[in-house]
Amino acid sequence: MSERKLRVLVHGAGWVSGEHIKAFKNNPNAEVVAISSRKLESCKARAEEAGLEGVVYYTDYDKALCHEGVDIVSVCTPQQHHAENVIAAAQAGKHIVIEKPIANTVDEMRLMLGAVRAAGVKTVVSFVLRWNPLFELVKALIADDTIGDVYYTEADYQHDIASWWKGYEDGRTKALGVSAMMVAGCHAIDAARWFAVKGLGQAAVPVEVFGYSGGYRKGLEVEYDYFQNSWRKAPPLEYDDLEVLLVKYSNGAMGKISVNYGCIMPYSFPVEVFGTRGTIKDNKVWSHKYPGQKNWAEIPTIAPESADVSHHPFQGQMDHFVDCILNDRESHCNLADAIHTHSIAFAALECYETKRPVTLPLPGLG
Repeated sequence: MSERKLRVLVHGAGWVSGEHIKAFKNNPNAEVVAISSRKLESCKARAEEAGLEGVVYYTDYDKALCHEGVDIVSVCTPQQHHAENVIAAAQAGKHIVIEKPIANTVDEMRLMLGAVRAAGVKTVVSFVLRWNPLFELVKALIADDTIGDVYYTEADYQHDIASWWKGYEDGRTKALGVSAMMVAGCHAIDAARWFAVKGLGQAAVPVEVFGYSGGYRKGLEVEYDYFQNSWRKAPPLEYDDLEVLLVKYSNGAMGKISVNYGCIMPYSFPVEVFGTRGTIKDNKVWSHKYPGQKNWAEIPTIAPESADVSHHPFQGQMDHFVDCILNDRESHCNLADAIHTHSIAFAALECYETKRPVTLPLPGLG
């Protein structure tokens, strides 16, 4: 193993990039050496915020990819740019951190996967909740046979995505945001997959999807601001704010997944896992391993409680990825795995049109 630190280029200097920078800075085997963005001022602001010195700034991504010794590119740009950014990084031979959603079309996913495989580089996708303490606890309990074999999971992303979010102007559109599941609900899809299989480091493979979309916010020029507990005028969503999906997995398990932009409440991410010998509801457990159990066993831990990126466990994700690179192993949350999650969201869009279940994998992604 080389003692040289892995050198990181952070591409995109928006909201989430600050957390990527902080996580890499805190890893003893990595260092951020360059930041690229459309605006030089944004690059400088992120570096100063993190207390970085000697970092080189770029407004040209191609030139940034040529920065001497870069090992990892962390793609933090808006979702409509992810495909081109990832393909360019792969072709430059860099390992890649990919913010979610990874792409806006199925064709983009195919091209990204082809480029990554051809280059032989490693990837990790920011389904960062896999490193949330509650998620780590639930996964460990499942792997330890606390609830037997999983046969059904539920995960719900409930949050009024609105103009308080800096990315809302792009994200609210069908052209750039695509759907509620793509913009935010994909976290719930990934959670449902992650908990639907027993093995550590494994997520269930979907084979069929059916769903409905609806809600009330599409086209509405009024939004709820839960920070102020009030309503205000705002640009409308161009897609349905509510999606509810049923998913079958290759191991026989099933899942129910929803995303709800219209809920009048703070952020919530409830998770339920049903097994042949017990049940987990968030941090509450009912198990065959607890003889004489009279009530739910409640385990204190940190659950997903906010959409603020500063609350998300990026440190765990980046430490994991650095370790994968140094020890030449694939991440359980690499691009190929994340495509299963995104395929569910794309299949849902097809289902809304055809009113029929959609079989996975999607063409060209098998």
